[in-house]
Amino acid sequence: MTSPAPSDFVVLHLGLGSFHRAHQAAYLQQLIDGGDTRWSILGANLRPDMAEVESALRAQGGRYTLETVSPAGACRYQRIEAIREVLRYEPSLAAVVARGADRRTRIISFTVTEAGYYLDPHDRLDVGAAELASDLDRARRGVAGATIYGAVTAILRARRAAAGGPVTLLNCDNLRHNGQRFGRGLLEFIEQAGDRDMADWVRQNTRCPNAMVDRITPRPPPELRQRVRDATGWDDAAPVTGESFIQWVIEDDFANGRPEWEKVGVQLVDSVAPYEEAKIRILNASHSCIAWAGTLAGLQYIHEGTQRTAIRRMAFDYVTDDVIPCLDRPGQPSPVDLPAYRDVVLERFGNPAIRDTNQRVAMDGFSKIPGFIAPTVRERLARGESIDSVALLPALFLAFLQRWHLGTLPYAYQDQGMDEPAAHAICAAADPVAALGADRGLWGDVAGAARLLDALRGASARVRQFIEGAQT
Repeated sequence: MTSPAPSDFVVLHLGLGSFHRAHQAAYLQQLIDGGDTRWSILGANLRPDMAEVESALRAQGGRYTLETVSPAGACRYQRIEAIREVLRYEPSLAAVVARGADRRTRIISFTVTEAGYYLDPHDRLDVGAAELASDLDRARRGVAGATIYGAVTAILRARRAAAGGPVTLLNCDNLRHNGQRFGRGLLEFIEQAGDRDMADWVRQNTRCPNAMVDRITPRPPPELRQRVRDATGWDDAAPVTGESFIQWVIEDDFANGRPEWEKVGVQLVDSVAPYEEAKIRILNASHSCIAWAGTLAGLQYIHEGTQRTAIRRMAFDYVTDDVIPCLDRPGQPSPVDLPAYRDVVLERFGNPAIRDTNQRVAMDGFSKIPGFIAPTVRERLARGESIDSVALLPALFLAFLQRWHLGTLPYAYQDQGMDEPAAHAICAAADPVAALGADRGLWGDVAGAARLLDALRGASARVRQFIEGAQT
């Protein structure tokens, strides 16, 4: 395939997974389709676990097909050409570092799971984590690492040496206050690596705006390639699929220019906080609720659980009873129409054409409880209010975890934030509910609180009734 003409400015994106290709790349493609070709994406991976996709994208010149499906089942196929180049993975990350240092690279964006930030409950780096400790050792020796901190530190060192100019570090994930927390973690990493001069340069030459992203993007199913071939005639080896809904909210704080994303529907705002709170607590937490409940009921897909009255009611009541009163308070109204957002979210989850799996959404519970669910628990407890509805979510997770402990889950469970011996110990405890409720990593300063334990016990009884009813 012929290579397109080079653009003026580059976004270096780290993590060429399906979400990035269905979300950020799709937004930039809209700008390109409208005639603004000043920006392009350079894609790279920090780990070797996407070799097949990476190879396919390289062979296709970065091009691929995006299938979007509406709740009514209408499909649309779009050729995405915003990723102009894909770097071949190799452990030294030499090419990634060199391109990140180039003056044309004005934004370095990345998609990281919650656990990939290696933050403890106090938002400090968990330097006891083996991967992070290894990357700190590499950074002290001037070598790039595989964590986001180890890779970005190496890029910024090279950029400083090359006089590459200021750069924006843009998070594209579900971590609350992601830019702010990443920026602090990065500076802590650089300082622990013993490079205070570099930390000063980073403070002066980078920006880390908070951002909120949203589009349900399941793992591409095996039959997607054939669907794309039938619809477009192109035998695409790296297609992606997602729902028709899409949203991106970014704080407008960039160090060295940005695409005119506002022209294609991106919301550039002063503060992303109310939008991310609504999305994380309503969409992300409800998604996990439905995945855990659906798995316990013997279902495979998210839409199947959403269409079950009992499971849909769990998510609806959680949002209505406990989340909305936290986010829309007298004197502090939310800019989001929260009841309408709740209803749209549940409609999206019920889209049968997406075929998003419980396995994908159920992963990383040990990061999702403290990130998505515990804030509502803490706020409700602090105000002396009931937590009966929100308590059902960790109770579902505990029942789910006990199946993992016994080896009876119908699929492999992945959880980057899980300490496996500690998780097995919770399940094997004489009182697993008390063990889960006492875990400070999950609950912070309310761990072990009597009202939390009481609510978890009541919720666990309701979960047992739900499981018994699902099996009859």
